Amino acid sequence: MKEHVALIGFMAAGKSTIGRHVARELALPFVDTDALIAERHGPIHEIFAREGDAAFRGYEFDVVRGVLAGPPAVVALGGGAVTHEPTRALLAERALRVYLEVPVPSLLARLRKARTIRPVIGEEPTAERVRALLAQREPLYREAELTVRGARRSKRALAREIAERVRLALGSVPA
Repeated sequence: MKEHVALIGFMAAGKSTIGRHVARELALPFVDTDALIAERHGPIHEIFAREGDAAFRGYEFDVVRGVLAGPPAVVALGGGAVTHEPTRALLAERALRVYLEVPVPSLLARLRKARTIRPVIGEEPTAERVRALLAQREPLYREAELTVRGARRSKRALAREIAERVRLALGSVPA
C-alpha cells in the first residue's frame, strides 16, 4: 500500500516549499531528499563536480529507499530523481506521486532568483535549456498519480488542494 506522498517535478517547481505545507495539512513528517543527501555527502553541486551524476543518483536512491522504508511522510524529491529507473520504480511502488507542474517562464524566473547552484542546468539558466530538460523529464513526471498546476497560486491554497486530493486518492491519510 502506498503510504508516502512524493512530490516530483522540475527543479524550482516548489516541491520543498509546498511539501512542508502539505505535510502540515496531512499531519505527516516532511522529508527533503536533497537536504538529506547534502547532509550526508556535502553540497549537491560539489557531489556532481567531484563524483558525477551516477554517484549522485546512487546516493539519492539510497536516501529515497531509506525514507520510503520509514513511517509515512511527505517527501520532496530532486528534479532528476525520476530519471533513475530504480528510484522511479521504488516511488511507483511505495508512494503516491504528485507532479507539481509549473510553466517554463515561472521555472526560469525562480531558477534565476535562486541562490542554489543547479548542476544540471548551470549557473545561467536559459529558457532553451529549461525547455529541453523539461521535455526529457516531463513524460516521467506525468507517470504520477496526481498532477497539480503550481504557478500563480498561494502556497497554502496549493497545499490544501494537494492534501485534499491525496486524501481522496488514498481514502484517508496513512497513520
